[in-house]
Amino acid sequence: MIYWTALAGISLGIWIYLLLLRGNFWREMVQPRAPEPEHWPRIVAVVPARNEAEHIGEAVGSLLGQDYPGEFSVILVDDQSSDGTAEVARAAALDVDAGNRLTVLRARDLPQGWTGKLWALSEGIAEAERRDLPPALILLTDADILHHRTNLRELAARIATGLDLASLMVRLRMESIAERFLVPAFVFFFEMLYPFARIRDPRNRTAGAAGGCVLVRREALRRIGGIGAIRGEIIDDCALARAVKRGGPIWLGLSTETRSLRAYPALDDIWRMVARTAYAQLRYSPLLLVATVLGMTLTFLAPVAVAFSGNAAAWLGVSAWSVMALAYLPTLRLYEQSPAWAPLLPLIALVYIAATVDSARRHWLGRGGEWKGRTHAGSPAA
Repeated sequence: MIYWTALAGISLGIWIYLLLLRGNFWREMVQPRAPEPEHWPRIVAVVPARNEAEHIGEAVGSLLGQDYPGEFSVILVDDQSSDGTAEVARAAALDVDAGNRLTVLRARDLPQGWTGKLWALSEGIAEAERRDLPPALILLTDADILHHRTNLRELAARIATGLDLASLMVRLRMESIAERFLVPAFVFFFEMLYPFARIRDPRNRTAGAAGGCVLVRREALRRIGGIGAIRGEIIDDCALARAVKRGGPIWLGLSTETRSLRAYPALDDIWRMVARTAYAQLRYSPLLLVATVLGMTLTFLAPVAVAFSGNAAAWLGVSAWSVMALAYLPTLRLYEQSPAWAPLLPLIALVYIAATVDSARRHWLGRGGEWKGRTHAGSPAA
């Protein structure tokens, strides 16, 4: 009885802390737009792409169709694709009569110590720097992002308020059962790790970004030593945010209009996405892995175990489980998902725990960071 009561009490205490003292992460909503500036700076978008023919046409078309009052162009860095990615991108530019604003650059061979994405970004940024009039702002965006028409305008307005970096967590695809089951929780867990309000607070050291859509000042990139300063990072968006925030304010928000085109039709697809980066998030530390598994077990699984224990402490387990479901509801509402998923958060968390352990296993087997036929055996010193 004492054991169950203590276990449930700890879990309930964790959830009360999370709801009241974790930057209101669970209530994060789309932020109001920033006022538009008098001057619109020159922007170049850099898009790294490796075998992205399926999505690159829509992504490039949405970029070139931006309602942006200033000068804007796109550099697509073809990371040695074999599926015609570059040709599809060029065709998309011609379809919107913007071929003169698209530059297609083929990346050189990947150097040792670099992740593929960061090397491609570095190649694209170097190309932008070589121009007669280098951009003031650089948009770093993935090859599977469909930008809504005013996305760039809104991000540039945000930067004009005095920021060095502004990023959007785009709307992820939530169509298959696996996506509806696991993807809203991915956003929820990210917000729990990196409360957006703390990221936006220049007095708080918390830093984070969402790599699919990051607008950054060129001078801020130069100040941190360029993309090369984070060249070995698998979780490159948050590494970039940390480096930039040391010298200036940053911003991260949610978007329900700009969205990812990448599909995760089965649980295994999402599992691989999580397993690719989870152990890197733990700095490849076995001790942090054990601590994380224990912490997530206490937070998400213990309330269910106590609720079904059949003893007098069950009400405490039900209370913790109810608070957990309550915290998850705003995220489900934001992404127009059924509230019936909320009580299933412990089961969802169990999948993420298992994928995190599998991430460590893959790293130990030399298969860490697998993506597009490449692996990246990172380390804390990478």
